[in-house]
Amino acid sequence: MTTVSPHIVVRPAVADDYVDIARLTVAAYRADGQLASDHGYDAVLADVAGRAEAAELLVAVATTPSRRRVVGAVAFVLPGSALAELAGPGEAEFRMLAVDPTAQGLGVGRALVAACADRARSAGARALVIYVRDFATRAQRLYAGLAFARTPARDWSPFPAVTLLALRKDLPSA
Repeated sequence: MTTVSPHIVVRPAVADDYVDIARLTVAAYRADGQLASDHGYDAVLADVAGRAEAAELLVAVATTPSRRRVVGAVAFVLPGSALAELAGPGEAEFRMLAVDPTAQGLGVGRALVAACADRARSAGARALVIYVRDFATRAQRLYAGLAFARTPARDWSPFPAVTLLALRKDLPSA
């Protein structure tokens, strides 16, 4: 468990979180314009139980005196896992990072990436990688601010009109 602030904690997800993860992930991707085309990715994002079988799910939980709520989520994967798209030897990857639109700008995304970097180092990875949509400028700024660098040779397009940019961050040795 990682404490981001006195009111936000990153921890492994549990089954009771899955409905919240599905809701906020679809809402975040929709708000960012990433579900504008009808290629069915919303159903993939909403399948949290399926994702949990192939990845380690982490959530950011905000707590107030009267309420606890999941405000962010991410899937952490190692090379060769069913959800790995980009990670190769010596790398770890994260996928489907999402922050509830009502909690964006509070450091939740940074905290989730930091938790993935910690897990990557613990797994012996020397780098952390992610794909980001070519038009997702907020996400690109977040990752650039966290020292991720573009690796254009690894970009790809899973569907027409969907371009994914590859980013990589070298991790310091433990």
